[in-house]
Amino acid sequence: MKFLPMISILLTLLVTVAFAGPNVHDVPLKTLDHKDTSLKAYKGKVLLVVNVASQCGLTPQYKALEKVHRQYKAKGFTVLGFPCNDFGAQEPGTNEEIRQFCSAKYDVSFPLFDKLHVKGAQQHPLYAALVGKDSPFPGDIKWNFGKFLIGKNGEILKRFEPTTTPDDPQVTKAIEEALAAK
Repeated sequence: MKFLPMISILLTLLVTVAFAGPNVHDVPLKTLDHKDTSLKAYKGKVLLVVNVASQCGLTPQYKALEKVHRQYKAKGFTVLGFPCNDFGAQEPGTNEEIRQFCSAKYDVSFPLFDKLHVKGAQQHPLYAALVGKDSPFPGDIKWNFGKFLIGKNGEILKRFEPTTTPDDPQVTKAIEEALAAK
């Protein structure tokens, strides 16, 4: 009988963990230089995860992504760009070509990662967590520049569709609220 309280506590803990939703910090990734990494270095920061492309009608959003990144960086926020060629082959370049384009055209200073797939049979585990059945915002990515706001503990807080610009008041309000959260 003395084990009953312990079992109750363990069951509560297991249920809490099971329904907490995906945490993106542990997903293996690669840098733009093809080095192994993850988002563990960003624990405690608020993140805006974006699938990006260099030859899309929405590519000018790089400017707003950089603006928001610089505006909130000192407060514990960063934009993370994930090049993707899944939509209309609008990101055909190599990682080095992507880096050069983003630097020269938009002065991008936020981290960019290795090109990955956000949908289909080769969907990267990061995007499986962001849009999968256990996500608070399930459903396929519709196009380039889909955005996910990730909280300090790696929880998925908000999803913004591609046409919602990074400096839209609803996005900046959500960023500010996430930064203010404990």
